[in-house]
Amino acid sequence: MDVISTKLFERAKQHIPGGVNSPVRAFGSVGLTPRFIAAAQGDRIVDVDGNELIDYVCSWGPGILGHAHPRVIEKVKEACDRGLTYGAPTEKEVVLAELIAELVPSMEVSRLVSSGTEAVMSAIRAARGYTGRDKIVKFKGCYHGHSDGLLVKAGSAALTTSVPDSAGVPADYTKNTLVAHYNDEASVKALFEECGKEIAAVIVEPVAANMGVVLPKEGFLEFLRDITGQYGALLIFDEVITGFRLALGGAQEYFQIRPDLTTLGKIVGGGMPIGAYGGKREIMKCISPDGPVYQAGTLSGNPIATTAGIETLQILKENPRIYGQLAERTAMIADCAREAGGAHVAVNQIGSLMSIFFTDQQVTDYESALSADTRRYAAYFQFLLEHDIYVAPSQFEAMFVSTAHTKEDILRTCELIKTYIRSMAVCSSVS
Repeated sequence: MDVISTKLFERAKQHIPGGVNSPVRAFGSVGLTPRFIAAAQGDRIVDVDGNELIDYVCSWGPGILGHAHPRVIEKVKEACDRGLTYGAPTEKEVVLAELIAELVPSMEVSRLVSSGTEAVMSAIRAARGYTGRDKIVKFKGCYHGHSDGLLVKAGSAALTTSVPDSAGVPADYTKNTLVAHYNDEASVKALFEECGKEIAAVIVEPVAANMGVVLPKEGFLEFLRDITGQYGALLIFDEVITGFRLALGGAQEYFQIRPDLTTLGKIVGGGMPIGAYGGKREIMKCISPDGPVYQAGTLSGNPIATTAGIETLQILKENPRIYGQLAERTAMIADCAREAGGAHVAVNQIGSLMSIFFTDQQVTDYESALSADTRRYAAYFQFLLEHDIYVAPSQFEAMFVSTAHTKEDILRTCELIKTYIRSMAVCSSVS
């Protein structure tokens, strides 16, 4: 039952656009009313109607240790007692920057901000300021936050044509954003052959996780590293999702690729609003007050977010086996879905990230992701929710596994997924 959630949603729609503060939360693509959450602990969330759910959204990624980890909560409470924000430097900003540099060696120098969107926006400005060039290359289906210059998709004309993907974004804001196809080297080569001397940077999710989870083809990231170097452009890894999730050093450690700039969010704040961007010292010297690229923020590096981030990263650093354990648990779910679905379900998994696509195609890019049957995903979501399992309310979001997910919970999840997929096969044969 979700009586109270329904009432809250009706109230929310009176004063909040669509009743939510981030669109996917509205449950629009799954045709349901969103659950309003009252509390969370470990791998469980509890909604306002008292329903307890096993959570595989994990606040869209930050909850790698589960919800309300006692060490993190204790440190945050202590920090709150000393004041929430000062608008002045603190030692914890230094500690977190040092920790980032230690764990992600490509980020020799970093700047803390308040969100992943802000981190990406600022990294691109830094790349343009450093290179003196205007154009950037992004990939269709990769999401880098909602800043104006990145809300674009490829037009129906030439590959170099980009149009805004949101009302309110002037076309002039996106004219310098070029769109290539993820996992398609030829599309990137074409852009560089035509505009190479104008391209400041290529920005990519090293593992795409905003069209569902889509892994890079073998050699693709290495190709991006090579071609950007060849043309004097920068390579930016958007590790807002993959940072500290695929490995302690993120996707760049996992794949052994060193980008010029990196953006972080989610896990780096331990559940508090934070982001970071950084890279080579010579590039980051462009940032004000050292250089001419201006970027500032009132709450950047605030003591509460830095406290949560430091403690979370310390826990991960102290327990290097976490990543193997997470990958093993996630693979259990992936394998059971593949076994049950056969050729009618595509399952992509890497580390503790996973997506199930209801399609008979392999999902390797944006176009193949769109082949998925979103109506079946909506039914899958509803079935799991009815059985107290909470996954992403959208086909094109990732499933996240945390250290708090027990083997028993994983096995229960596997059985329910198999039950749904097998029932789907029976319904298909009857129809």
